[in-house]
Amino acid sequence: LDLNTHLVREPNATFFVRANGESMIGAGIHDGDLLVVDRSARVSDGKVVIVALNGELTVKRFRKEKGKSWLMPENKKFKPILLSEEDDTHLWGVVTSVIHSL
Repeated sequence: LDLNTHLVREPNATFFVRANGESMIGAGIHDGDLLVVDRSARVSDGKVVIVALNGELTVKRFRKEKGKSWLMPENKKFKPILLSEEDDTHLWGVVTSVIHSL
């Protein structure tokens, strides 16, 4: 069984990153999980994305609401992040799969 055939849609645009923290546990992303990230995937409302925000990487659910863009955690202990033009924001890609060890 080759996991690349099941998890990687665009090999030249895909990378792996370790999740750090608990802000996305409601989406099934736990501290230490391996995330499959596709840089070529289109970002749309509801997708889980990895973003460099003011120099720090974060994984959140992207939401577009009334012309505003939000990064939404999936844990009530964390607050949503309203993106503004003043923020230094760089999209790294869309999380397409999560590999979770038992």
